[in-house]
Amino acid sequence: MTDRDKPLTYRDSGVDIDAGDALVERIKPHVRRTLRPEVIGGLGGFGGLFAVPKGYTDPVLVSGTDGVGTKLKIAFATGRHDTIGIDLVAMCVNDIAVMGAEPLFFLDYFASGRLDIAVAEAVIAGIAEGCHQAGCALIGGETAELPGMYADGEYDLAGFAVGVVERARILDGRRIAPGDQVIGLASSGLHSNGYSLARKALLEVMALPIAEVASELLAPTRIYVRALGAAAAASDLRGAAHITGGGLCENAPRILQEGLVIRLRDGSWPVPPIFDRIARGAHVALAEMRRTFNLGLGMVLVVPPGDEHACIAACEAAGERAFLVGDVIAGAGEARVDFISSDASLA
Repeated sequence: MTDRDKPLTYRDSGVDIDAGDALVERIKPHVRRTLRPEVIGGLGGFGGLFAVPKGYTDPVLVSGTDGVGTKLKIAFATGRHDTIGIDLVAMCVNDIAVMGAEPLFFLDYFASGRLDIAVAEAVIAGIAEGCHQAGCALIGGETAELPGMYADGEYDLAGFAVGVVERARILDGRRIAPGDQVIGLASSGLHSNGYSLARKALLEVMALPIAEVASELLAPTRIYVRALGAAAAASDLRGAAHITGGGLCENAPRILQEGLVIRLRDGSWPVPPIFDRIARGAHVALAEMRRTFNLGLGMVLVVPPGDEHACIAACEAAGERAFLVGDVIAGAGEARVDFISSDASLA
């Protein structure tokens, strides 16, 4: 019998259905630890079922989707896949939490050229851990084996989160006014943004061994859901911005009305060493750093004067490091962020 005469199977073309089935069985324990009472059914259906939580009078659903970007390249190069799923969840749930939403459920998309069950399980276990931290349920996803689409040992990730908020409690920044105070929540480092520049600076320009910076580059993105809920309960939270791609310069103004300016005081929060290493080692200008990275602030919150101490205390009780980093003033034209020296008064 020639090769042409042999029966052709899906496995011959590069797709192993049995491996996919085995993965589903291995991830079930990870998924179970994320379940909420509103989850209906389990894994294996064509769609995930989730009941609207009780206790809401006028519920509004809030959704968000994102990926992890070229941070995946660090996971591939190091063979460390256990935290990248936390990043995926964080990028989605932080975005909906700044709208005032309680994250309810999460779905993921994992695609590779050839399914490595151990790697996929490590990634999905990280996703489950992120969901556990955020208090949302992992109710489904898609594992795609796409021969020829991805290099050996590589994969891609995408995530999708849905939350709920009372219509009257939506955070949209409309109540932010001059005199309001700005609280910053510490990041764990780069989070999941600016990795194209970071990899270029550290691994190419500076030619550092990846093992020397792997721990800093793979530090998972902070999930701020609980801190935001605590801040809203303890203070009159008027707005919150997730500092992602575009850094402080582009994300903070997204919650401001035209004619308002957030002033951030340099030196009022700790900047992780990885940022100075990139800036000095690869000669990256300060303006470029500010418009690319979070520079140590993964989230900024805005509260009225007099509420800042209660807000900080609530965030710290929820496990985050929080700092009074600036204020809001009247300006002219489009909303923006200004940086002032550490010895300048905010009065």
